[in-house]
Amino acid sequence: MITGYKATRNHPLTQGQKLSKKALAAVRAPVEHGFAHLKNWRVLGKVRTDPGWATALVRALLVLTNREVAR
Repeated sequence: MITGYKATRNHPLTQGQKLSKKALAAVRAPVEHGFAHLKNWRVLGKVRTDPGWATALVRALLVLTNREVAR
């Protein structure tokens, strides 16, 4: 797991740390948006079935979401 840098009152971030943090946020944002979309679909809260099937369902939903967002 990669974590970003955190500035404190006495130790501000360097320019390189700021760029690193920005790049990490750019990679993380689409994943976070995908999970947010999935949480809004209530059907996933009622999935009580084979974990393999649930995984396939989530993957299919993410593909559809990515196609919708890309338009």
